[in-house]
Amino acid sequence: VQLQASGGGLVQAGSSLRLSCELSGRPFSMFAMAWFRQAPGKEREFVSGISWSGSTSSHADSVKGRFTISRDNANNTLYLQMTSLKPEDTAAYYCAAMPWRRDEVVTSRGLYNHWGQGTLVTVSS
Repeated sequence: VQLQASGGGLVQAGSSLRLSCELSGRPFSMFAMAWFRQAPGKEREFVSGISWSGSTSSHADSVKGRFTISRDNANNTLYLQMTSLKPEDTAAYYCAAMPWRRDEVVTSRGLYNHWGQGTLVTVSS
C-alpha cells in the first residue's frame, strides 16, 4: 500500500486549503482513513477520520466546524477541506490507512499501519 499526500502550502490566517491523499496497491474501500498532524516539537495528533464507506466521520475538537474530511472510493482518494485556518494549524499533515470495514472512525494513531509522507501546511498570522 502506498499513500501519496498533496495540497499543503503557505497561506495566511483565515484562508482555505484542500489536502488530498491517493492510495494505491489495495482496494481503497478496504480501509478506514484519517488525517494526523505533527507540529515541530509536538507529538503526532489525530485531526479527522472517516469510515471505509464515508458514512461516519469525526474531527478533533480543535478543528471541528472548520475542517471536513471526505473520500472518493471510486478514485481512491481521501480529502481534507480546511477553512478558517489559524497559525496553530501549522504542521505536517499525514494521511493514514488501516484495514477496517466497520462504519466506525478509528482515532488511535497506533492502529494505523499505512502512512503517507506528509504534506506541510504553514499558516501565517
